[in-house]
Amino acid sequence: MEIINRRQRMSSVSRKVRRELDKTIGLVPTMGALHEGHLSLVREARRMCDVVIVSVFVNPKQFAPHEDFSRYPRDLTKDTMALSDYNVDYIFAPPAEEIYPKGFSTYVEVERLSEQLEGAARPGHFRGVATVLTVLFNIVRADFAYFGQKDAQQTLVVKRLVRDLAFDTEIVILPTVREDSGLALSSRNAYLEPEDKRAAAVIYRALSHAEAAYSEGERNGKKIADMIRADIEAEPRAEIEYVSVNDADTLERLDRLDDRSVLIAVAARFGKTRLIDNIILNKTSKTGQLVMP
Repeated sequence: MEIINRRQRMSSVSRKVRRELDKTIGLVPTMGALHEGHLSLVREARRMCDVVIVSVFVNPKQFAPHEDFSRYPRDLTKDTMALSDYNVDYIFAPPAEEIYPKGFSTYVEVERLSEQLEGAARPGHFRGVATVLTVLFNIVRADFAYFGQKDAQQTLVVKRLVRDLAFDTEIVILPTVREDSGLALSSRNAYLEPEDKRAAAVIYRALSHAEAAYSEGERNGKKIADMIRADIEAEPRAEIEYVSVNDADTLERLDRLDDRSVLIAVAARFGKTRLIDNIILNKTSKTGQLVMP
């Protein structure tokens, strides 16, 4: 396993793998602080591809000034140890100036899909995500790139980015990995105090309650959202930011649920930690991208 810090070196290695060795490349983009959710992506990349590259880069462009960029967990040694059992070929861990060289002034925006939910709560976030992924996709030129369903809106933005800009990379989405309590794994879970971590499991319980109601025939979007909100508000340590019921492909807000796939998304705070989670009802894929069951 080689750790690469320079974009020119990473481009050269990727070019050789594709052209001279004629091997497939799988890219797992991360911001480090790796957990089992990330490792599930690495395992799938290892299963599908000849060469696996994991990028570790805390992207400053997707954090607002008041957010947690400065304290976001960083431990490349620990991340390297976590990856050592998975036969990863390369870790791409560039400094910021390799991704954003001096004078950098080009940004990528995916309109509409980036403008609500997380986009409304964190203005500029998806511009940063789309820009860094454009750079990474151009450097690595992977055949497949792997993302988790926990960041559901991000997966839609990435798939639209790849389609619109004609990247020759197929996007693979894997299910959210959860703790026994149902809490979705996230690098930010490390911020949670023990009592807040216990309390945060209420999000998945509320989503599961809504899923059960849908299975029993409830099709009123507002009633489902109100049900989730009531469940979460019953936990005194929770502070809800939003509960939203949307078309899972377009993010159109839904009042009445029909035969379309439905994304139910939640953002809430527990103490100083902001968490997101979601479920998809009546799951189908209209994007032409690979979605693993």
